[in-house]
Amino acid sequence: MGELTQTELYSSSNSPITQQLWNAVLNLLGFVFQIFSQIIAPFSNYPLLSFSSSSSSHSFDPLPTLDSSEPSCSAVEITSYAVDHRPLQKLTVVLDLDETLICAYETSSLPASLCAQATKAGLNWFELECVSSDKEVDGKPKTNLVTVFERPGLKEFLRQVSEFADMVLFTAGLEGYASPLVDRIDTENRISRRLYRPSTISTEYREHVKDLTCISEDLCRIVIVDNNPFSFLLQPDNGIPCISFKAGQPYDTQLLDVILPLLKHLSNQKSVRHVLRDQFHMHEWFQQQGIPVST
Repeated sequence: MGELTQTELYSSSNSPITQQLWNAVLNLLGFVFQIFSQIIAPFSNYPLLSFSSSSSSHSFDPLPTLDSSEPSCSAVEITSYAVDHRPLQKLTVVLDLDETLICAYETSSLPASLCAQATKAGLNWFELECVSSDKEVDGKPKTNLVTVFERPGLKEFLRQVSEFADMVLFTAGLEGYASPLVDRIDTENRISRRLYRPSTISTEYREHVKDLTCISEDLCRIVIVDNNPFSFLLQPDNGIPCISFKAGQPYDTQLLDVILPLLKHLSNQKSVRHVLRDQFHMHEWFQQQGIPVST
């Protein structure tokens, strides 16, 4: 069989018969397209299914739209706790007088050698006339001459405490005796208030008890320094029991070396009560004395 030349193949593809076949195929495709269009025409009015459709035929609610102005529920919530930056209320220091800040004796019954020894040791002392509760024969108030010894470091103690605390003098002594005495030891008027025997109260267990609530109802920032613990039996968690001072103790260092550092520490505490309870255990001490105290 002979092979067709390139000229013959080209001429055969452009013959009238081939052209008629292509026309027939195109006409058939057009007819099929018209039939398909008629079939899908009835469905052209229905929307596509979507979550935004409001059709009542859906069995679920559409997803909620997130408001960008509100934080996402998946965000970690951080609780902010308010910090109290307010400064602490100034500490109130209540000071006993006799055998705490000073010791006093009737001059007539005091050995002269004691004053000489005190002077040699550098102890400050002075004599003072005080009004007594006793009366003269003619009914006039009786005056007594007393010799007063200052506890070592007293004036420096008052100066330093006044820098961070309000000081109140609370004594079971009478005003006629105590007032002129305090005038002598507090010449700078650093003690802001004075309370005398009439301000004390009597209890079932002791007399002349010093109730601190007559000074402040807030007991968190008040402390009493007293050589007699029974003075603060109503508020044992506010008391500092100090060693009694006598004229024969010229080298006593309680005020500056013991009490002052403790008061400075307490001035920085929100409440003095738990500190003093842990340090002195006065509740247990009063119970040993057979005196029940409130918590």
